[in-house]
Amino acid sequence: MKISVPTEADKGEPRVAATPETVKKFIGLGAEVTVQAGAGAGSQIPDEAYAEAGATVTKTAAAVLKSGDIVLKVRRPTEAETRALKPAALVVGALDPFGHEGDVKALADAGVAAFSMEFMPRITRAQSMDVLSSQANLAGYQAIIDAAEIFGRAMPMMMTAAGTVPAARVFVMGAGVAGLQAIATARRLGAVVSATDVRPAAKEQVESLGAKFVAVEDEEFKQAETAGGYAKEMSAEYQAKQAALVAEHLGKQDIVVTTALIPGRPAPKLVSADMVASMRPGSILVDLAVERGGNVAGAKPGKIVETDGGVKIVGYLNVAGRIAASASALYARNLYAFVETLIDKENRALAVDWEDELVKATNLTRDGAVVHPAFADKGGE
Repeated sequence: MKISVPTEADKGEPRVAATPETVKKFIGLGAEVTVQAGAGAGSQIPDEAYAEAGATVTKTAAAVLKSGDIVLKVRRPTEAETRALKPAALVVGALDPFGHEGDVKALADAGVAAFSMEFMPRITRAQSMDVLSSQANLAGYQAIIDAAEIFGRAMPMMMTAAGTVPAARVFVMGAGVAGLQAIATARRLGAVVSATDVRPAAKEQVESLGAKFVAVEDEEFKQAETAGGYAKEMSAEYQAKQAALVAEHLGKQDIVVTTALIPGRPAPKLVSADMVASMRPGSILVDLAVERGGNVAGAKPGKIVETDGGVKIVGYLNVAGRIAASASALYARNLYAFVETLIDKENRALAVDWEDELVKATNLTRDGAVVHPAFADKGGE
């Protein structure tokens, strides 16, 4: 049983899918682990650390990829990587398949069994495998750190002999994992924090962190959550009422963090150009959904945009990757927790139970076909 960890082909991806900690654990399960040279450099992990953990360090990506019975990735394999994979290999990563049906089909054509960790069900058994939560948690933290750096003013209230500096006002839009961590981080830095979300359960969570909850709490609001805990898409009427409330609130804020995403869909537009214009000069908007089209009008992927009114819209990509050492540590543990379930510990060999609910939920391709129900009908497109 051979496990391979290539360097991510995307030059903007500093994270790595295994750490020396998880390499040791995989070896303890009977695996041979091969890591491409430089794979951990962006996460402050030298090749020597992998070697000391028992991995073989190999220079070329092709050699790493073709040897793996299990290939651990952060991002979806490129076309070249897919061609280099061993037929029947297991590919495990955050494969971001929505909108990339052609790449999913290519994985099927390569004969590999691909597993997309974003589809991990949110059940107790799978909590340690939840890559969305582990990475969103860090993204929410980093969003506040980035905002504080750009803001140019103090975050907490400061009472000095020269007078009082008022606390920054922070508004978080979307109180999922990223939003709750943004709230907690902003509170730790001394800001006055408020937040909004369309899910009723979020109100108690927001208030438990010491923030004020802002939302139109009508009947539609009370039904605005799926069985899986995700936000539903709201009606145009509700969105208009919520937008009016938010627009009034935004004009009083110094920092706004938007986190709203609906799986498989473009990010909902939460902040219009008029709302941005209502904010004071020097205010900051951090759009954590920019990679899916953005929640904020005017947000540009990978850029900081300053409006004519002096408002800065931050559209950093891969925000969790901005603290790659922490992100990789958590992501690697997520992958280990899942892959461990695919291994027969007694025989120290791969033994995938294709009927396991975690396997069925995450499996995109198998035996030359696209098998995930969300993509099976689109495999040929």
